[in-house]
Amino acid sequence: MKPDPQPAAPLSETKPWLQWLLLLACSALVGGVLEMVHLPAALLVGPMLVAIALGSSGATVRVPKPLFVAAQALLGCLVANSISPGIFTTFAAEWPLFLGAAIATVAASSFLGWFISRLKVLPGTTAVWGSAPGAATAMVLMADAFGADARLVAFMQYLRVIMVSLAAAVVARLWVDTSGVETPPIEWFPAFQWPAFSAMIGVAVAGSALGVLLRIPSPYFVGSMIVGATLHLGLGVPQQLPEWLLAIGYTLIGWSIGLNFTRPILRHAARALPQVVGSIAALMAFCGALAWGLHQILGVDPLTAYLATSPGGMDSIAIIAAAADNVDLSFVLTLQMLRFLIVLMFGPALAKLVAKSIKD
Repeated sequence: MKPDPQPAAPLSETKPWLQWLLLLACSALVGGVLEMVHLPAALLVGPMLVAIALGSSGATVRVPKPLFVAAQALLGCLVANSISPGIFTTFAAEWPLFLGAAIATVAASSFLGWFISRLKVLPGTTAVWGSAPGAATAMVLMADAFGADARLVAFMQYLRVIMVSLAAAVVARLWVDTSGVETPPIEWFPAFQWPAFSAMIGVAVAGSALGVLLRIPSPYFVGSMIVGATLHLGLGVPQQLPEWLLAIGYTLIGWSIGLNFTRPILRHAARALPQVVGSIAALMAFCGALAWGLHQILGVDPLTAYLATSPGGMDSIAIIAAAADNVDLSFVLTLQMLRFLIVLMFGPALAKLVAKSIKD
């Protein structure tokens, strides 16, 4: 007797236009709620969670590649403009300290990724990319370019961002009362600065083309970042990236990741959850020990040291640091940005090295 056929997924027979409408409405609702409670990366995580729910329920719609490419280029422009020239001055004053702390954190995260990979918890180099500290969205994009499972990388990265941000808020509350500090309001629709906005569009287009021409991994993101940083830091060219456009880019990236989730992938992620949470906790503990060492040996303020070494959630870390009068904000942002750049530059090489060691 033949087994009964498996029932079709709920959304598999739904018309595409209705799937898009459901995806858009639910993303706006969930993303808006998460933004209201100040969840890190809410405008990416919210749409991604909705897309995961729809994708695992049989949704057949997918983000067109040109839109996904444009979203990656926007993210490259964002990263390029977030690098402040003042960071280099702070770094030059104490570069051995910053470099040592950043390398130690990256090395610890790489070891944890290697360890999870050896246990066969996650396939290939997925755990290496997922364990990389900081630059969560960039790591997801680059992991996909290097053949890792971007869905599971996103699962690891954004879970860590949330855990680290919550822990940093709790630790900061022990030193300083941040309850009265409000997050600066977001200006969603600023007045257009046409030269700066045009420069940003030009950077996105030229950077993407350069990345493809030079065959750079994750060409649209990395190419735009390189061209944007060169113009921003080298020539002082202003570039305007409005919040509404950035929100669209985040949403497209979240949808692109989430819609590719299937029920088997969700089950795999659920099985790996204890090990992933354990690895995140271990990395947080290592960074806490590193912060303690900076305080004991070099006399760095303990809260400054902890926030500077926290492995991820740079936006929320910056807000928490700015709320405390005794925190050296330039120290925190310099170490966070340095680690971010190290991960971007050496992440692919580390992933390949770990992959080779696993095969051997």
